Amino acid sequence: MMRRAQDSSSFARAARSFGLTGAGREQPLARRIERAWRWPTLLALLLTVPAFYAEILPGGSSGLPTAAYLGAAAVLGLALSHIAWATGDQARHIRANPSDLLLLIGLLGAALLPNSHDSPTALVLRLGVAGLTLLRMIWTLKQLISHGSLAYLLLVALLVLGSCGLGFWWLEPTTPTLTDGLWLAFTTAATVGYGDVVPTTPASKIFSVFVVLLGYGVLTLVTATIAASWIETEERRIEREILRDMRREMNGLRHEMAALREALGQARAAARQAPRDEP
Repeated sequence: MMRRAQDSSSFARAARSFGLTGAGREQPLARRIERAWRWPTLLALLLTVPAFYAEILPGGSSGLPTAAYLGAAAVLGLALSHIAWATGDQARHIRANPSDLLLLIGLLGAALLPNSHDSPTALVLRLGVAGLTLLRMIWTLKQLISHGSLAYLLLVALLVLGSCGLGFWWLEPTTPTLTDGLWLAFTTAATVGYGDVVPTTPASKIFSVFVVLLGYGVLTLVTATIAASWIETEERRIEREILRDMRREMNGLRHEMAALREALGQARAAARQAPRDEP
């Protein structure tokens, strides 16, 4: 329990350093609204991932990526304004979450920039937006699964790795089947690096960076939860043994106290009887 509290506090400090604090604990209504917006925000940001790569690929269309960026900006803007309105102090909430405001501006800019395949400057700027998007997605995932069970974390890990496998299947020519894409996603996220299948195109190489950052984090949560469950099982066993020993000692003390009371009572009775027996 103490380890989990320390991990949560460390993540909270890291989130604050990047300008992500969410609604304060003293604002329960704002926190409920924030929780309600987490899944829509995460899904909207996920759609910007294929949008980013659709513009890198030769002959990619810019219509759907633009719609994805604008849609994500709209969802993030609605969430930010809704929570800010619920706090009663809009300026304070925005100052506490500058990354959200910066990401909102970045998403709008990404929708207006020229095609990344034709403009290196647009590609660099969209890479910065992708980094902010990844940061926001990691923060949202942490809030969603921080108190989840092992089965829930495994499901999230499978969904993340499955999405990464689909991405490699789409972007990497050396993964002609979905199975190859899933294998490359797992080896990349787990940082195994067998070398049998590797990213070869600029798009898949950029994608592999985000797969490592996101997939490795999710896999770490799963393995940490498994280790924590083993440790908690051992701690419970030790606690049961300690409680059993304490009960045994307490029962022994009760018997000794009862014997002492009985001996004391007999001594008092003998003391009261002694004067009567004297001539």
